[in-house]
Amino acid sequence: MSEDTDTLDALGLLCPLPVLKARKRLKSLPQGAMLRLLADDPAAVVDVPHFCAEAGHALISQSEAPDHQIYVIRKGG
Repeated sequence: MSEDTDTLDALGLLCPLPVLKARKRLKSLPQGAMLRLLADDPAAVVDVPHFCAEAGHALISQSEAPDHQIYVIRKGG
């Protein structure tokens, strides 16, 4: 992970808060910036990719840690 990647800890937050917080953080980042989102809400598996597609951001990766998911999003459009 690049040191230019911002991390957003959304652990313990339920839908729709991880996506809402990601949207707010991405707004403050420059075009092309990377955001690493940590979430443990089961709905995030569906919500985060949908949010990226709708908002024009690129979902670079989606992976599983033992107790949460890790999403890497590149700010787009």
